[in-house]
Amino acid sequence: MKYKRIKKTTSDHLPLNNPLQPENSHETDEWAFATRAIRTGCIRSGEGEHSEALYLTSSYVYDSAAQAQAVFAGDEPGNVYSRYTNPSVILFEQRMAALEGGEAGCATSSGMAAILGTCMALLQSGDHVICSRSVFGTTVTIFAKYLARLGIETSFVDLTDYRQWREAIRPETKMLFLETPSNPLGDIADIQALAALAHNFGALLVVDNCFCTPALQQPLTLGADIVVHSATKYIDGQGRCLGGIAVGREEQINELQLWQRAAGACISPFNAWVFNKGLETLSLRMEAHCRGTVELAEWLQGQSVIEKVHYPGLQDHPGHELALRQQQGFGGVLSFQVKGGREQAWKVIDQVKFISRTANLGDTRSTITHPATTTHCRLSEEDKDRTGITENLIRIAVGLENIEDIKKDLDKGLSSIKC
Repeated sequence: MKYKRIKKTTSDHLPLNNPLQPENSHETDEWAFATRAIRTGCIRSGEGEHSEALYLTSSYVYDSAAQAQAVFAGDEPGNVYSRYTNPSVILFEQRMAALEGGEAGCATSSGMAAILGTCMALLQSGDHVICSRSVFGTTVTIFAKYLARLGIETSFVDLTDYRQWREAIRPETKMLFLETPSNPLGDIADIQALAALAHNFGALLVVDNCFCTPALQQPLTLGADIVVHSATKYIDGQGRCLGGIAVGREEQINELQLWQRAAGACISPFNAWVFNKGLETLSLRMEAHCRGTVELAEWLQGQSVIEKVHYPGLQDHPGHELALRQQQGFGGVLSFQVKGGREQAWKVIDQVKFISRTANLGDTRSTITHPATTTHCRLSEEDKDRTGITENLIRIAVGLENIEDIKKDLDKGLSSIKC
């Protein structure tokens, strides 16, 4: 497949990221998701390799001073510096954009860098943001602490209460931010409704799609403007690398790329290459994660020491019907409350033998954590109460082990608190 480089310049006359596009890229629109995840883009080194080469280089050389000038000016195809462009990174950006249905992508050093970069690139002092309370704890810190220092105010609202979103709108509101399903309760937001609300008031809707991945949900097709990911999670799928990405319209992503270059929040070529390989199995893995998590959720509902199970795949979950409409699966994360408090929750966590006690998720290995003292420990007690992060809440990210083995391992912990 041959490629052409699309010339894009900025005020400093340097070419932007995402410069490589397949000449017959329109054909990818006809491919199914799994095919796009494997075949979108293909950057060859000239050695005839079947698997894409890994481009571990910090800089690039030119045949002449005149060629260097032309590349730096954006008048001729070529890479400038791996903080700016790198073939392995470009391929990752291309594939994620194709899978999410976006025009362009900007890969970053982590998921938090993708969130911060999106805000830094598209917001300014005096702007107002509306953010769901049900987001990752560090995301709250970004909005409530660091953006506040720059004169960007954030109002926090309940994820599923449309009235609160509407009442929080101001003339200076420029962004609505949410994650759906939420972490860790799996609450579901109506992306189409919130996109319409944002656009009616000239604001952008940004969706953290980490839990679903594009294999299960494509927020851009539902009206969102930008999608962000911690690629560290399901995109990688094996807990190996840190990375993030934002996908959306070229206009917004170009601004993010400019910020990324200045701030240096770039992804390493090696990590991007690992994520490219992870995408090749994403569809299969997400199907397996969903299948196992539904079964585990139903099993947990039958355990006498369980107070409540939170998983949108269960029919009694308040977001079940909405999830059916806007997702192609319910995801691989569930949470549940045991009868008792922190002591009982910790007993369950401490008794498991092979389920990993870690706050990460999206791995082939199942993980278990206590959100109130790990992922959401920096929230105030009031915010924990408002978002349902109770002391008896446990979160499990279901891996790819045999589901019966996962049940048996978890039963060891549950048995420790049986009356």
